[in-house]
Amino acid sequence: MNEQNNENKLIEGEDFYFTPEGYKCFTEKYHLKRGYCCKSGCRHCPYGFDKKTGTIKPKK
Repeated sequence: MNEQNNENKLIEGEDFYFTPEGYKCFTEKYHLKRGYCCKSGCRHCPYGFDKKTGTIKPKK
């Protein structure tokens, strides 16, 4: 029997939202829950990654 794992289920409005263009955009809360930076230059990156320089900005 196939059981779904609700721990990994994403919640729209909490973990992500859709942009007017139809893209899925992950929230800061989702990124923190995931626990690491994917270095993709995400709009709501809480880790301070700068896509232009390829570096993570140190926290002040």
